[in-house]
Amino acid sequence: PGAAASTPHGFDVVIVCTSTEKLAEYWQQRLEAGRGSILKQDTVVLAVFEDWPGGAGNALGTLYAWKKAVKAASDILEMDIAGRLASGEVSCAIYHTAGKGTRLAPLPGSENNNKPGVKLPASLEPSDCSTAISILEAVIKQTGVYASSRKGRLSVFWGDQVFVPTAAVTYTPLHHADILCTLGPMPSAEEWAAQGLEKYGLIAVNGDGEAAQVEKVDHATATRLLSSLGAVESVGTSLGSFSVSSQLLQCLMEEFQAEIDAKQGKLDTDPGLWMPMTLSCEAYVELMGQKGMDAAEATAHHGRMNTMKAKLAGGEASDVKLMGAVDVGKAAYWWDYGQLRLYLANNLKLTNPDEDHESGIMRSFFGIPSAPGMPRVDASSTIGDAVALTGGSCLSHSVIRQSGDIQGSVLAGVKAEHVECQGAILVNVTAKKVVVAPGCVLYNVRSTSAEGIVVEEPGQVITNVLMADGDQVREITMRSRTDLDGGKKWKEVVEGNEYTFEQIYQMNGDADVKALEGQSIALHKQVADTL
Repeated sequence: PGAAASTPHGFDVVIVCTSTEKLAEYWQQRLEAGRGSILKQDTVVLAVFEDWPGGAGNALGTLYAWKKAVKAASDILEMDIAGRLASGEVSCAIYHTAGKGTRLAPLPGSENNNKPGVKLPASLEPSDCSTAISILEAVIKQTGVYASSRKGRLSVFWGDQVFVPTAAVTYTPLHHADILCTLGPMPSAEEWAAQGLEKYGLIAVNGDGEAAQVEKVDHATATRLLSSLGAVESVGTSLGSFSVSSQLLQCLMEEFQAEIDAKQGKLDTDPGLWMPMTLSCEAYVELMGQKGMDAAEATAHHGRMNTMKAKLAGGEASDVKLMGAVDVGKAAYWWDYGQLRLYLANNLKLTNPDEDHESGIMRSFFGIPSAPGMPRVDASSTIGDAVALTGGSCLSHSVIRQSGDIQGSVLAGVKAEHVECQGAILVNVTAKKVVVAPGCVLYNVRSTSAEGIVVEEPGQVITNVLMADGDQVREITMRSRTDLDGGKKWKEVVEGNEYTFEQIYQMNGDADVKALEGQSIALHKQVADTL
């Protein structure tokens, strides 16, 4: 589909919300450097951080990030982005990246807590093939396809999932809020159960294109709760990403001004905004009861949101409907990199055979050569004559000077004399030799020893973490396994590590990500120069 196009297109204003000031500085620099490749040449980049005790939730977090971005644009660029959004001149997008990334541990720790900076095994852009593309850059590159349809709207995306729509990406927004989802006809009770729809947040759409949201309910409950919508024609699982009109954004900013100014409270979009704005009070109270909210609190919040909705209906855009769905297509591809096992599984899709459509789309999106029967090696890689590449292995900006046996693996930024691996992901690995058991992930690892890196046990995950220690830099090796969930093992020492994942997270604290990245590049280069 054209949705995976690589030409720079995209939003006029890109706002990245991070968890610390140092991370905001890092992304400000990195994304400004990406203009003309990941972003349009004239994109306004505004990186902000969420300093909100206990976290704002993604609804208040969106409003707070918008407030900070409006102020930054005014202070630094003397630009009124709220005014330009209201007049329909610009399209704006917020990318949420805060969060510890516990389920992806130990990879975010190796990036000094820069979770959106975790690299994928592909090059950032064909012209500069020295750098791997980060998860966030992949998300920004892909979601830019919606920008042309969204002048005068604020779009909100999550920074750890990439989806390639199969439905058209250009559309005319007819609603104050619209949500991305995979739409299909309203299923029967049997189909509902078979598709496991009770596990998801769902968008239901009636014949007039009006939508409502429910979540984690069975067919009978959904039908009853959605009765106020009339006959439901289509239903789909929500991707969570949404866009809002400048009128709705203004209403929300005014409604929640007290919370935003005090940095108090926590509100997520689905239960906090879309459900109370689209469901009857009875339905909302019932659904929130399942989440443990008492009826009085749910009734009060429903009332508050509907009073705000009335203001919107009385405004100049009163003929615009409230909420709609944007279909990404039932056959859309959706790649989640937020968990270690998914990081391995989704990246290994790159090695699938030529006839696998998804794999071909993925290689084209990531700029990996995909001509049938030809090696999947990019122009900036060099491999010695005695290197055997089989099983659809992919190489990006890698140099393997002498020999090797690389089977069904994906390598990016690997510098070595000899490599042996199978079903492995190797990103930014520098050593004389790399010999690993099947199914391993090596990430930001270097070795100065003559034996190089040898991993004998399958499914191992190995990373290095650089820490500033006074004037010195300290290097810590952190290990895990592809079948371990770092979220569940966050506070435990695993695989003989010196520290827990949580301790690494705390030690990274307010690390200077940019400086440490520079030192890491220099240390890898020292090893590469000896090969």
